Amino acid sequence: MEEAKRKYVSKRRILIFTLPNPDQVIYIQGEYSVPIVLLSIVIACLASFTSLSLNERIVYNSFFHRYVWLTLASITMGFGIWAMHFIGMSAFMLPVEMKYDLFLTFISVLPAILAAFLAFSISSNTARKGKDVAMAGIIMGIGISSMHYIGMKAMVLEAEYAYHMGYFIVSILIAIVVSFVSLYIFSRLQRFMNNILVKILTALLMGLAISSMHYTGMHAIKYYVRSTDALSLHHNHHMDMSFIIFSVTIGIVILLLLSSLSSLLDRYVDYRLNYYDALTKLPNRRQFEKYLDTSTSFYGVAAIHIHDMNRWNNMYGYYFGDQLICYIEDLCTKLKPSTIEMFRIEGNRFVFLSRTKEEMENLLREFQILSTVLSNPITIDDKMVKIHTVVAYSTSEEKEEAKQLYENTLAVLAHYSIRYENELVKYDPEKHRQSYANQLVNDVEEAINENNFYLVYQPKINAETREISGFEALLRWKHPIYGELSPANFIPILEEAEKMFDVTDWIIDRVAKQISAWQMRDRHIPIAINIPGPYVTSPKLMRTLRLCINKYNIPTELIELEMTETSAVDNIEAAIQSVEAFRKYGLSVSLDDFGTGLSSLSYLKRIPVNTLKIDKSFIDGVPNSQKDSEIIRAIIALGVSLHLKIVIEGVEKKEQVEFLSSINQCLVIQGYYFAKPMKIEDAEFWINDYESQFLIEES
Repeated sequence: MEEAKRKYVSKRRILIFTLPNPDQVIYIQGEYSVPIVLLSIVIACLASFTSLSLNERIVYNSFFHRYVWLTLASITMGFGIWAMHFIGMSAFMLPVEMKYDLFLTFISVLPAILAAFLAFSISSNTARKGKDVAMAGIIMGIGISSMHYIGMKAMVLEAEYAYHMGYFIVSILIAIVVSFVSLYIFSRLQRFMNNILVKILTALLMGLAISSMHYTGMHAIKYYVRSTDALSLHHNHHMDMSFIIFSVTIGIVILLLLSSLSSLLDRYVDYRLNYYDALTKLPNRRQFEKYLDTSTSFYGVAAIHIHDMNRWNNMYGYYFGDQLICYIEDLCTKLKPSTIEMFRIEGNRFVFLSRTKEEMENLLREFQILSTVLSNPITIDDKMVKIHTVVAYSTSEEKEEAKQLYENTLAVLAHYSIRYENELVKYDPEKHRQSYANQLVNDVEEAINENNFYLVYQPKINAETREISGFEALLRWKHPIYGELSPANFIPILEEAEKMFDVTDWIIDRVAKQISAWQMRDRHIPIAINIPGPYVTSPKLMRTLRLCINKYNIPTELIELEMTETSAVDNIEAAIQSVEAFRKYGLSVSLDDFGTGLSSLSYLKRIPVNTLKIDKSFIDGVPNSQKDSEIIRAIIALGVSLHLKIVIEGVEKKEQVEFLSSINQCLVIQGYYFAKPMKIEDAEFWINDYESQFLIEES
């Protein structure tokens, strides 16, 4: 018997494609444990999903080099293939004793890791071509097959086996073809990998590639014993797989934990780099602006400005400047109440947010102490210096939005009366506002030329089909001194100074250019533009529209003009003539903020608009308020009876979407529920992601 075992051991190390004479052998059949087979497939899919998650980090900019994620993804995939094979083997039972050569067992993982590395490297390359993905599929398929057949050579059993040539070739072809399909989907849908459904489907397909190759390869094997050794079949199947299962399971768990931890760590590092100041570790301007967009009302905002930082940097160097900033930051951190939010928004400026009157009063008392300290020379880096600062602050008993309060403090800092003698200056609208407004008006031309103005885009969604119905372009201003300004703050100032005509011309040009860019990619998406009240009836508006439409060669129906109800009511006859001219030219016209004017119903039937846009104020209480719900039903019914397209803006909750859809499925919905206003690059990603989700839901 021992001699027979040695004979089988020696023969199992070569691939045999010729079956012996049936009269001289006894063929033996194996059986599968279905639960373990299913476990092996789950392991393959899970490893594929994890490797795809790691590959996500290759596509986007990351704190770590792309090859770090590529290596982790390849190791995960390689061990997944390896684990699937040996768990699958443990599911296969033969009526002979079976063991494994540990050296070959562990060596067999290497071709899978190497093939995964090469395949992922090729398919994740942004400059790849179709033939590159085909090559990646071949490499991955050969890697899976090599791992499988090296793993099979690791088998030590009291029997011999031969391969059916046809099934052997088919198993390799299956691995290559399904790998190619998986990698093709991965490469084509790489930007959608943050979509969980796309990632799951791709992982299932990759898991199928691994599993189908394995079980087709197993089907290619014929096991037999010599007739003279038939006595070896008298006992049942015996194989100690506890070590294999234990090591494979532990290995997969560790890889999953490491990959998840790595991904979380990288996201955390990216978050810290993007949203926190490296020197002071305080939240930075980006975090501050994000905070302003999402936070509730505040009682007060204060800003401390350090004067003449350039002089200190030039005199003593930037290291000294950093030490000075850290000194001020340390003083402020120690003095301020713990509940006060503190940000470093610029190199020489800190901002503080207070939610209550008591907090603000405590903060101002501490600023008085700070002022006293800084009124005397201080020692920094063995140098005695006199620092000059100013603290500007704005409060409101009504609890205004932080953005408005912050802009009030900026108006204080911009005022000519500031002496930088470590004083505390409260915002006075009569004193500071005019100077601030004049500054904004004077900076309009620079904002246009230097691209300080920019547009954000908010999608509008069809309530019935959930398709993208269009976008609204909204104006934003990143001022070089005041930072991000609220449109509610600067637009009235520019309108009063009659500067919004020029700004609107700039908006029309940018929107027409964007529509043209989308058209070149076969995207025909309408964009709505807000038109200032007095400009609606100006002949200059039509000239600008014609000029931009001809310049970019775009269809007129892809531009929608939004005019406010009040602008129409102010000069109803002229407004009617203008809207008729817009409609005749092929433009869509929307009546914005419907319901907020004084003469809505009496003038609505006279103005030939396409669209009725219902103001957010009518939506806030829906569906919880029965009164608000009935009002919105009545407005929608009115719009439908006039054959108008109806857009509901300011929709933020799922129950609002469901309620509105139940009233009329032909509505168009706009609001934070679907997306906030986005810069164009973010809007592009959003469109791709949304369309991929839409296609998956449709299928």
